[in-house]
Amino acid sequence: MARRARIIIIGAGIGGLAAAAALRQRGFEVALHEREAALGEVGAGLQLGPNAVKVLRGLGVEETIRRTACQPENWVSLKWDDATLRFRETLLGGRDAEYGAPYLTAHRADLHAALLSLVPESLVRLGARCIGVANTAAGAVARFADGSEAEGDVVIGADGVRSVVREALFGGDAPQFTGQVCWRAMLPIEAVPTDLGPGGSVRVERHEYVGWLGPTGHVICYPIRGGRIYNIFAGLVAQDWAKEGWSAPSTPEAMLDAYAGWNDALLGMFRMASEVFKWGIHDRDPLPSWIRGRIALLGDAAHPMMPTLAQGAAISLEDGAALARTLAQHTDLDAGLAAYDRERAPRAGRVQLQARTQFENNRKVPAPPPTDRGWIFAHDATTGMTSGGAAA
Repeated sequence: MARRARIIIIGAGIGGLAAAAALRQRGFEVALHEREAALGEVGAGLQLGPNAVKVLRGLGVEETIRRTACQPENWVSLKWDDATLRFRETLLGGRDAEYGAPYLTAHRADLHAALLSLVPESLVRLGARCIGVANTAAGAVARFADGSEAEGDVVIGADGVRSVVREALFGGDAPQFTGQVCWRAMLPIEAVPTDLGPGGSVRVERHEYVGWLGPTGHVICYPIRGGRIYNIFAGLVAQDWAKEGWSAPSTPEAMLDAYAGWNDALLGMFRMASEVFKWGIHDRDPLPSWIRGRIALLGDAAHPMMPTLAQGAAISLEDGAALARTLAQHTDLDAGLAAYDRERAPRAGRVQLQARTQFENNRKVPAPPPTDRGWIFAHDATTGMTSGGAAA
């Protein structure tokens, strides 16, 4: 096995760190290069489906994540104006055992920190802005803005939605604005109202997963940080948009203006937010292949996707586990990368397209039930198999 190969990873986000941890676990030499001067994640919640949790289990950090994550039991849907109950159902239909892991909600920074704990600080170079990559006779090389280079047997581009590595391999693309802008915010759980609906007729528990559905948008809310923090994701149809990514600063006032006329309890929560971020949702077609020679893509660089299936982080975690496994299973690095490409590009592409379909469905009123995600949750990227034992 090519376990002593040197793998250069560009980007120390969730996907890059997961790949580094999984590769080290299988005996590879790893070096990460991160453009930011300090490591960290913008504060926001995320959802970890069973497929993501199985990767964290394989890396040995499932219990670490579960100490701060939450496991909402119910999904509650409310009408946008009067908070009438549309439906309440079990979030995963009580089928955790079928999928092999729970469905969790967590703080993005907690996930990032857990993954970072698996990678020695000495392996992460900060302030390293990649400006290009190239294949070489012996492997591949990454070049940086300060004039330095990093050579390895393989270079992995895990450098996010505006990936320099992706552009170097496949040229620039033209992401399409979807006509929806979104906000993220968090507030103390004590600020969340529980008696909603006409005359307080709808009781909503703070540990439930709550969606508000309106004619021009939706708001998703769920607890994180052991139930101490409430995460808010608000999407709205709009003609203008913030820059791609999700770290553009905004304000509670901007959210209030955008959602004027929505339920007073919801707007009251918006007023309690102290830090708000805004971004425009863009869409891209799936790439048929993620590799060129000894250079490969991973995470958002390979499959930027709309947030409608809450699978962006999960599929990036899967990528890291699958990359390490396929490279370890082959004595030849080129064969290992080809196996990674054959496995990951079709699966991630299918998730991208399903997220697009769900996004279009969500624009209809009333929205239909969520597109089935069972085939996504059942997958275990640490083995490459579904929970039923068939290859994914």
